[in-house]
Parts: sequence; C-alpha cells; structure tokens
Amino acid sequence: MIDEASDGVPYLAKERLNALEDLPLLELNPAVDSIAEEIMTRSILPPKAQLDALHIALVAYHRIDYLLTWNCKHIANARILPKIHQVLNDLGCWIPIICTPEEMLDDENY
Repeated sequence: MIDEASDGVPYLAKERLNALEDLPLLELNPAVDSIAEEIMTRSILPPKAQLDALHIALVAYHRIDYLLTWNCKHIANARILPKIHQVLNDLGCWIPIICTPEEMLDDENY
C-alpha cells in the first residue's frame, strides 16, 4: 500500500507518505490473500481491482473498524458493499464499516 501512496505527482506523494509515516503497517499473509481471492473469485470486483480487494481483505482480517476511501467505484459503493459483506460473512470475517471520509464528518445540524 506504500507503493500506491508513492505514485503520482511527486510532491503530493511525499505529503501522503509523510501522513502515513507514523502509522503501523498491516501484515500481509496467506489468510489476507485468501479473503481477497474470494472477493475476486465471486466477480464482485473487476480483475483490475485486485488491489481494492486486498484493501478490504486487510481491514477485515485485522479487524479494523473503518475503511475510509474515496474509491466509490469499487469499494464505497452501495451496490457492491452488500456483496462484500456477504463474502466476509460467509468466511466468518470481521465486517468493517466502509465509507468515504465525508461520511465520517460530524454534522452539527443533526
């Protein structure tokens, strides 16, 4: 995932890497790969979205409460999320809350 953060415009990549500097890295292991593979096997995500499946698998395996993403095409997508939840449920995995950062903001108007 560090590779992904370091892609793109160099000064923006540097800002992303600086923001991630003190965060612990989640361990990749065969169980994470298995969860991601099951998401892909069920054709929930297109073949080009294997990295997105890995992001979901990492947070599910490591029991992370939230996955914040701006990827509304493959991850924070109301049509895809129920299918992701079904896979994780079938595998007995933790089901994280997957949403955009905007959805996490406090709205004092409530």
